[in-house]
Order: sequence, then C-alpha cells, then structure tokens
Amino acid sequence: MTVSYIIITAFFVAGITWCLVGYSFKLSLRYKFFDHPNWRSSHTQTTSLGAGIGVVATVLPAWLFLSFLLPPQNESLEVFRWLIVICTIVLTVVSFLDDLRDLSPISRLLLQSGAVIACIEFLPGPVFQGLIGSIPDTILSVVIWLWFINLFNFMDGIDGIAGVQTLSIGLGIYLIGAINMPFDASHGQALVLAAAAIGFLLWNWHPARIFLGDVGSIPLGFLLGWLLLNLASNGFWQAALILPLYYLVDSTWTLIQRILRGMIVWKPHKEHFYQLAVSRGRSHSQVSSAIGVANIALVCLAIFSTMPFASFLLKWILIGIAAIVVGVLLAWMVFGGQKKTT
Repeated sequence: MTVSYIIITAFFVAGITWCLVGYSFKLSLRYKFFDHPNWRSSHTQTTSLGAGIGVVATVLPAWLFLSFLLPPQNESLEVFRWLIVICTIVLTVVSFLDDLRDLSPISRLLLQSGAVIACIEFLPGPVFQGLIGSIPDTILSVVIWLWFINLFNFMDGIDGIAGVQTLSIGLGIYLIGAINMPFDASHGQALVLAAAAIGFLLWNWHPARIFLGDVGSIPLGFLLGWLLLNLASNGFWQAALILPLYYLVDSTWTLIQRILRGMIVWKPHKEHFYQLAVSRGRSHSQVSSAIGVANIALVCLAIFSTMPFASFLLKWILIGIAAIVVGVLLAWMVFGGQKKTT
C-alpha cells in the first residue's frame, strides 16, 4: 500500500509541477523576469526565468507528506524532516534574489554552508564507511555536498539538461531503494524529484519556454546531494558515485582545468563539455538526449553495484564501466559535430 501511495504522489507531483511551472511562465511574462542571452549563453533568444519556483513549491509539500507517510525511526529525524525543508526554502529565497540582482559568491557560499552543516549530522552513518575518521568524514561530506550544489547550478546551461539529470538520479535512487532496502521516506522523495523533473521538462525541452534559474537549480542540487550522501551512508557509495558520474566528471574536470590556467573559478564560462558540444553544432535536444541515454546505462550499473552478488571486485569493475560510458559521451561531445563559425 505504501508503494502505491508513493507512486500516486509522484503522478500528482508531475502534473502539479507542470501546472505551476506554467503559472511561473505567465508570471515571468507579466513581470519581465527574463534570461537575456550573453557571450556565455548557449541560447540565442530571451527566455522566461523562474521555473524553479514552481518546482520547489510542488516538491517540498510532497517531500513532507512522504516523511509523515513513512515516519522516521527516532526523534532526531523528526526534527530533520522540518530542518531540510526550512533550509531548502532559505536557499530558494536567496537563489531567487541572486537571479534578480547577482549576490556575491561569498554570501551565497556562506548560506549554502550553513544549510549543509545544519543537515549533515542527520546522515544515518559515515559516508566513507569507516575508511576515514568521523571528523574527516563529516568535513569531506560537507565539501562534497557543497560542490554538488554548485556543480548542479553550473551544469544547468542548455535546454533539458537539469531535468534529465534530476530524473535520472531520482529514479535511480528510488529503484535502488525499492530493490535493496525497506522503504523509507528518502526513496519516495527521490521519486518525487524525478516526477517533478518530468513536469518541468515539458516546459524546458528544446526550444525551452522557461528556464529553471538559480531559484531551482540550487535547491535541487541541495536535495539531490542529500539523497546521494544518504545512499552512500547506507553502504551504497559505489551507486552514489555512479549515478551522477557524468555531472561530476564534466564539472570537476572543467574546474581543474580553469584552476590550472589561473582563472577565476566562480566566473561564468562556456567550457563545459556539453557547451562545447553545442558550440560544435549539436542541438540542445541531441546533447540532452545523449546524456539521458548515458544516464540509463549509469542507472543500470548503479543498481547492479547494489546487488547481493556484487563482490568488491565487481563493484570496481562496474565503476570502471561507468567511467567508460562517461568517457564515450564526453568524446562524442568534443569530437562530434562541426565547430560553428561566426
């Protein structure tokens, strides 16, 4: 019965997200809340902004509903169900202000750090499974979560990409939970995010009528980051690495390259692999679809890594195969197509 409630909730979330993003689209037209193309943009037309308002407004009530449907096992987690929602609301408001007036990177990072530090202690166990001490585990988990929040924002640069990634990670976590563990709220919450991504994609697939904006990408990165760390702390760290592997490799490799060249890492740029693919003539739909196909393979590999028959060696082999999948995708982005001329 619980699974039925979760699936029904997901269907409602997809539909309500579609409606609220549509309403956000109308409001953006009325109040001229637009994203104007610039040198970094992969789009060429002025486009409405703020779909994230509709996404977050749908996800958080569903997130709370599932936390009561599948109540936590101890009193501290009853506090957490409200804490993560409050932190998400704060990040949403701050990110909306950033969309309007460009807040400083330091102020954004401080607020994100506060939200992450407030929530990190509620993980069910060590993320690195005792390989390092508890304090280094916590510190490194905070850094990873902060990086994931921001890379999710950095990677939201073409039509469909954020929706495809949210759908893939959310569905992957749900399936892993359904197959391997007794249901808890996090599995249903992951499916809720996947469902919201579907409702959003109906508006954001190329040619997009509205963009997510920081108001959506930062909260989604925050919630997905929590779900991935929660998955890792439950013993499935290989799956938590495989599911977002394309995003991790594209963003981290680009960051390292920019650091080595002495560039300011928080400045906008057009050096991500997916941006290179578009600059070489690939359409937004082609690139987002290719990422989706690669993500299907990653979801399957992540699920296999959690199977009881998966030995330590097999898990590393699956990580290696996942790396090959991502490598093929990146090669297609860099070497495929034909560079545009101006």
